[in-house]
Amino acid sequence: MLESREQINILLEFGVLISKEKDLHKTLGIIADYAKSLVEADRCSIFLTDDETKELYTTVAHGVNEIRFPMEKGIAGSALLSKEIQIVVDAYDDFRFNKEIDLETGYMTKNIISVPLINHDDEVIGVLQALNKVEGDFSTADAQTLLLMSSYTTSVIENMYLYNSIKESQEKLILKLSSAAEFKDNDTSKHTKRVGLYAKLVAENYGMSTEDIEMLHLTAPMHDTGKIGIPDNILLKPDKLDKDEIKIMKTHSMIGYDLLHDEDIMLKTAGIIAKEHHEKYDGTGYPDGLKGEEINIFARITAVVDVFDALTSVRSYKEAWSFEDSLNYLKEQSGTHFDPKLIAIFLNKEDEVREIYDAYKDNEVSK
Repeated sequence: MLESREQINILLEFGVLISKEKDLHKTLGIIADYAKSLVEADRCSIFLTDDETKELYTTVAHGVNEIRFPMEKGIAGSALLSKEIQIVVDAYDDFRFNKEIDLETGYMTKNIISVPLINHDDEVIGVLQALNKVEGDFSTADAQTLLLMSSYTTSVIENMYLYNSIKESQEKLILKLSSAAEFKDNDTSKHTKRVGLYAKLVAENYGMSTEDIEMLHLTAPMHDTGKIGIPDNILLKPDKLDKDEIKIMKTHSMIGYDLLHDEDIMLKTAGIIAKEHHEKYDGTGYPDGLKGEEINIFARITAVVDVFDALTSVRSYKEAWSFEDSLNYLKEQSGTHFDPKLIAIFLNKEDEVREIYDAYKDNEVSK
């Protein structure tokens, strides 16, 4: 058995780890690993309820892929239905034990401890289960340890569900804001969709984290939100803009920044992209004349994909350029307008770029 001090240290370490993780599956994997260590089990599984199919299913289980079975079956089902801890000394001597899973997995279950995961509404949302104590049988001390773990686990699951719900609402709001400028400028029909996908492709190959890739995918389409503040006679003018009109058009970057910038990390990122996506790598862009890596990496990526998409799209003042001519323009502007590393990535992914280009064409676009 682990000493009490060792258990406390493991739980403290565990608390620090799960507080930093935002992905539910990864978090439950951490919990399963720690539960396995704390009670010295061979395997540990975390089951959640599927209310539609009336099944328990494993979000994480050592040594196997997903397991599903009716909620009323097995020791886990018994823990769920009774809302009580179940300790089984000899699995094959217990009539409730579901032998089918051992037959499917090739595993030999000897003893089991199952703890229900009960939320703040006194509803069972899953089961934390350990199999095969390394030495001897599971004890009441193990039950108390897993009961403590179950409390952590239930809180994590509820918080993750809430976080994901808020995140989904936030993403919907962002997508609607991304489309705001399109209500004034019909020429940009699928522009925001393509910009997000192009940006995601570049970010993936630049080596960004999964979180940053998704952040850019969501926020790059908001780069022109500030155009909702530009008068229609300028925004929709079919001819080239004069100097005064160009000056007014350029204010859309700051309008977008002022509209979007907020303490929320997603809106803050969107605001920075809106402000900096017209900066140029050689420092000749606007609004601040930033140069090189002074320009936020999200904005540098957005600059590349925004220009490419604008070139390949029909606008009120121009016809669409060909796919090849647009790529050549990016190549010519590498190191001046654009970050050369990003241009190299974009050109190297020409096939994937073309797939997006073909899949999300505007009706008026011609090759």
